[in-house]
Amino acid sequence: MTTTQNLTSATEAAIKPPRRFAFITRSAATLWANWKSRLGLIILACFILVAIFAPLLAPYGASQDGFERNADASPEHWFGTTAAGEDVLSQLIYGSQISVAVGFIAGLLSTIVAMVIGLSWGYIRGFGADVINFIVNLFLVIPGLPLMIVIAAYLQNGGLVMIVAVIVITGWAWGARVLRAQTQTLRSRDFVTAARFSGEPAWRIVFKEILPNMTSIIAGGFFGAATSAILAEAGLEFLGLGDSSIVSWGTILYWAQNSNALLTGQWILLFAPGLCIALLALSLTLINFGVDAISNPRLREGKSR
Repeated sequence: MTTTQNLTSATEAAIKPPRRFAFITRSAATLWANWKSRLGLIILACFILVAIFAPLLAPYGASQDGFERNADASPEHWFGTTAAGEDVLSQLIYGSQISVAVGFIAGLLSTIVAMVIGLSWGYIRGFGADVINFIVNLFLVIPGLPLMIVIAAYLQNGGLVMIVAVIVITGWAWGARVLRAQTQTLRSRDFVTAARFSGEPAWRIVFKEILPNMTSIIAGGFFGAATSAILAEAGLEFLGLGDSSIVSWGTILYWAQNSNALLTGQWILLFAPGLCIALLALSLTLINFGVDAISNPRLREGKSR
């Protein structure tokens, strides 16, 4: 009888999905149930698909010129052409690749740096915590945009790698402070105390015991960091501190400003990339509402009513 029960329990355990998979399924359902995050996911999916299939969707090449300069909208050029004779619609489609890639890569790296520093800062005590506290406060006190401009000007001609590095250097501090506060709260919990008394090393307690309890906070920090990265990349390119030879929404704005697009009636050169940047940032902000619902059941219940 006991053997049969053991076999039955083992079979049921094999049939049941892993806890991690179940958590991912519940999280995805919560995101989709929230209408704000659902709208954000749809907008973000559209931009990602456009970035992936840009060579198939764009009617012309990203830097293909030779067309009539400063031409108005027409069946051949839906959004007109630039001062260099390039198709505006094609540049918008190809520009999504840079903005999406830089936003997600820089946002991911900023989140990783903030996670490592924030968790370590919240767990350790003494002189090491004081040193980290000084460094984080220093980055928080210095205004972000001027710091980005100074670093980008110093590291000019570095291309996209330079832009990503600048965004990561200037964008991790706030996330680290948020994670530090949460880590200090969890540090006094019973399961952490039990792991400490059992002889577990500090790094394992931090990344195996504390980290899994902050998944939703880290996810929310990632979407916030990605939003800031997209806006920062466009801002640096618009100021001419990036690589002006690539095609991105920021460089479209940069060349539109240099060619006095508003004076020549080419307002679409400023409006179209600006709208794309705003919509992409808005989609990530809307997804964050769903992430908040994952970590706060009260918000989840309020959305379902």
